Amino acid sequence: MTLNINWIEEARKRKDDLVRDVQALVRIPSVRDDSEAQPGAPFGLKVAEALDYMLTRGQAEGFRVKNVDGFAGHVEMGQGEKLIGVLGHIDVVPPGDGWTVDPFSAHVRDGRIYGRGAIDDKGPTIAAFYAMKIVKELGLPLSKRVRLIIGGDEESDWRCVDHYFKHEEMPDIGFVPDADFPIIYAEKGIIDADLQYRLTGSEETGEMTLRSFQAGRRYNMVPDAAEAVVEGAGLEEWSSRYERFCRDHGLNGNIHHSGEAAVLTLEGVAAHGAEPERGKNAGVYLAQFLASLPLDGGSRPFVQFVASSFFGDTRGRKLGLAYRDERSGELTVNVGVLSYDRAQGGTIGLNIRYPVTADGETIRQTLSNVAVERGLTLGRFHDTKPHYVDPDHEWIRTLQRIYEEQTGEPGRLLAIGGGTYARSLTAGVAFGALFPGRPDVAHQKDEYVEIDDLVKATAIYAQAIYELAK
Repeated sequence: MTLNINWIEEARKRKDDLVRDVQALVRIPSVRDDSEAQPGAPFGLKVAEALDYMLTRGQAEGFRVKNVDGFAGHVEMGQGEKLIGVLGHIDVVPPGDGWTVDPFSAHVRDGRIYGRGAIDDKGPTIAAFYAMKIVKELGLPLSKRVRLIIGGDEESDWRCVDHYFKHEEMPDIGFVPDADFPIIYAEKGIIDADLQYRLTGSEETGEMTLRSFQAGRRYNMVPDAAEAVVEGAGLEEWSSRYERFCRDHGLNGNIHHSGEAAVLTLEGVAAHGAEPERGKNAGVYLAQFLASLPLDGGSRPFVQFVASSFFGDTRGRKLGLAYRDERSGELTVNVGVLSYDRAQGGTIGLNIRYPVTADGETIRQTLSNVAVERGLTLGRFHDTKPHYVDPDHEWIRTLQRIYEEQTGEPGRLLAIGGGTYARSLTAGVAFGALFPGRPDVAHQKDEYVEIDDLVKATAIYAQAIYELAK
């Protein structure tokens, strides 16, 4: 049976409702909050509220819904033994500073919805939901089940899908609306690692003492702010040098005095940790300046290690980690978290994305050796292996054809450094929702989604869901 369905027209009919649902979901500030964790809300009350919103909407539309202990949930339709999975998430990274609108207002301006999570991943998750709604409302026959799986911890530790798939079945195939169009078939490995620096108590004093140094909130974000507190002689002279340093590097920095100490602040440019070259790492820049100060022997090795290992290098060359391959490109390193306290020592939190043919254990050994040579130790090391799907699968060719029919553009296969839920699937790819040529504003201030793009993605997802499950 050949059906002649105008998918984009069906999506446009539902545009106003789609926008309202995205706004309602964005207005829930679903940043993980471990201080509020409780049974049924393992990631805090706001993440639980966002999950409940999706499941309540699903129930209202006549789908089968299930909440899996607050870790994740699903919205399901169709009948059959085979299961098609669509995986989205409703947690968001912290908004950060510098927004021109309230990050949780879901403000509509110039054809865009602004807000944290608008593109990552609330807008695309709602688009997938509306795609299911279109297929259901058209009464199209399905021989498989379709399940929109909604996670609550994608931006942190993925405990959501870990828990979910311990209790629920694995889809036979699936896609994830949480990256770029056309199709992402390869994702780099992701390592979160801590390099620890401990004070020995015998360091010599210097003209200046670094009391504290802080930058970054999340490993997978380029820090957009850093602060250091320094005390000692000659601070007035160094104030003018700091101003010149900021000017030379096109950065906004400030220095103000508090008693015998000076507080140095620096504004960087946030970006996703998978593409650290797109940002300006406030912590690394500030470390580069601090390394020029006559600091005490306790803090000097820490600051100099950060500056010499990461300033001007997001490819791990200075650490001996410059891997690359044809499938997935170069290894990247993001210094996502920096902290130093003169009583406790310091931590360097790294987010490393490595090519699909590189080896995580070799990277661990190299990092460990470099750390020991410089008086640090390798602490936490969490390795999420690369994800790769054979591009010749029939269902991948189906997605390529659908994308080409809907857009008129070639359905190219891509490799990325980002980590999507696709790697939690036995057979899954990332499929949108960011169209080629659009700036990637995920994890950045003034994050937004283009409303027309969201409608177009809904049409693509509706056709994909139908053709995969018919």
